[in-house]
Amino acid sequence: MPGNSFGKIFKFNTWGESHGPAIGCTVDGVPSKIKINEKEIQTFLNQRRPGSNKFVTQRKERDKVKILSGVFNNYTTGAPISFIIHNEDQRSKDYEKIKEKFRPGHADYTYEKKYGIRDYRGGGRSSARETAMRVVAGAIARKILSTKLGKKFLIRGALIQIGSLHINRDNWDWNYTKKNPFWCPDSKMTKIWENYLQQIRKNGSSVGAIIELEACGIPVGLGEPVYDKLDADIAKALMSINAVKGVEIGSGFASAFIPGEESSDEIIIKNKNIKFLSNNAGGILGGISSGQNIISRFVVKPTSSILKSKKTITKNLKKTTVSVGGRHDPCVGIRAVPIGEAMLACVLADHFLRNKAFQN
Repeated sequence: MPGNSFGKIFKFNTWGESHGPAIGCTVDGVPSKIKINEKEIQTFLNQRRPGSNKFVTQRKERDKVKILSGVFNNYTTGAPISFIIHNEDQRSKDYEKIKEKFRPGHADYTYEKKYGIRDYRGGGRSSARETAMRVVAGAIARKILSTKLGKKFLIRGALIQIGSLHINRDNWDWNYTKKNPFWCPDSKMTKIWENYLQQIRKNGSSVGAIIELEACGIPVGLGEPVYDKLDADIAKALMSINAVKGVEIGSGFASAFIPGEESSDEIIIKNKNIKFLSNNAGGILGGISSGQNIISRFVVKPTSSILKSKKTITKNLKKTTVSVGGRHDPCVGIRAVPIGEAMLACVLADHFLRNKAFQN
């Protein structure tokens, strides 16, 4: 099974299954003498882990990461860095009753047809459990960028819509995103979302979400046209996250409704500094970072594992229905925020190191 690796200079490879003994990854291409320790990485993992609040899956995993190689006295050595997280709360019996059925919306059917075998316990390799290791890699990527770019560098994300309920952007407060379980920047929306999700869960259903990401302090010049454009790689990275069905950069699909005189970001000189009057391009021009904040959004579909009965077929091509029990998120978009941040960080770290390699 190829396709388990990401990046060209900053590279990581993940392994493991949802109900296996452990998951892990190896991160390569990390410069030496970058200060890192397990506690720093754990901070980001704690933001993604299951069971962290009542609105996400109640699978209890500590997601405690252990560094196996590539770090000595809390500094990277330049060697590959290997990590492991032991799975602690698998309930494979939850899937025993439906192991012969293909769950609608999941990779069950395609994995069975492609490989002739699949791990039915939570989806195995196709499970979002794998994304914990993306967060680990993202923590390393962030450390590289913050070490090289300084205090101006920042990556952050917010949930801007759950189902049909979207925030009021006039109420946007980045500080508030860390103070509520939804990563919501609008304090007036959290109670509405709370009541909404409680009803969704009670109904045995699920809803999708939209996440917005912002990267600040990114220098001009990251990106490798024509086929390795920075925005193209960001789109690929975000689309590789489980359940993601759409990505946009800057104004994105709204660009279709904006006239040309408003869409193009005008450039002026102010106090001998270059200044853009808007950022419809999302900080990327011609596939290369412009020095503005990089803005991207991605949409996550509703959780496919729901209690409501759905039509499907068995491995023997018999008609049947399936209702998926166990512990599932009523909205997987909530835990997708730190995963999106991590993937954006990995893309930027990779392109930063690639850019440095071409500089004199």
